[in-house]
Amino acid sequence: MKLRIETAALDVLTLRLFDEMDEANMPWLIAAGERLHEHFAGALIDLVPSYTTLMLHYNGLKLSETEALRRVQAALNNLQPASSATQGQLHRIQVWYDPSVGPDLPRLAQLIGLSTDDVVKRHCARDYSVFALGFVPGFAYMGLVEPELAAPRLSTPRKKVPAGSVGIAERQTAIYPLVSPGGWNLLGRTATRLFDPQREDYSLFTPGDRVRFVAIDRDTFVGQGGDVTPMATEQ
Repeated sequence: MKLRIETAALDVLTLRLFDEMDEANMPWLIAAGERLHEHFAGALIDLVPSYTTLMLHYNGLKLSETEALRRVQAALNNLQPASSATQGQLHRIQVWYDPSVGPDLPRLAQLIGLSTDDVVKRHCARDYSVFALGFVPGFAYMGLVEPELAAPRLSTPRKKVPAGSVGIAERQTAIYPLVSPGGWNLLGRTATRLFDPQREDYSLFTPGDRVRFVAIDRDTFVGQGGDVTPMATEQ
């Protein structure tokens, strides 16, 4: 870990801990977040984790930038990565993988020289770290997908991607929590609700959580209330 501190605004600091996206970063980012919460206490407005950074928004009426920098250094001095006991929750997300709701599944399989069943097995074969939330409420950027499954975003994004769609972009995977535009390669669909305004934290996932995808059949998906409406060709 190599800490670099950048001023992003009058009362916002970007704390750059790493240079490259890696699952091994997450325990350090979680530990850093916990220490910063302790040292800033009531002067902390928000702390937003990402792949390699933490964006720290502090109350400029309570702290000068000099004092904020001092607290950052004190918080991260002799930092140790979070233990397994403090790491995030493991979510098992059931997915119906099918070309009717995952129209890029056959193309991706052909591109990498595997059957669609093998693509599904590989996508379900590991836990993915939740790196960051963004784009739309509840959208979690997760990784890392094994290199063989990595696929670039679509050259032309779809205008309308159904909620629950599961996709891959480069070495990341994600689930669309709401109907929205999107350019990820779609493999299937889940009935799990990722964003709920009535939930305390709104989002099912939190950075540092882990996600394991589990393949299910159509009947199970329907029984969960899943939407089996096929993707329209113009999407």
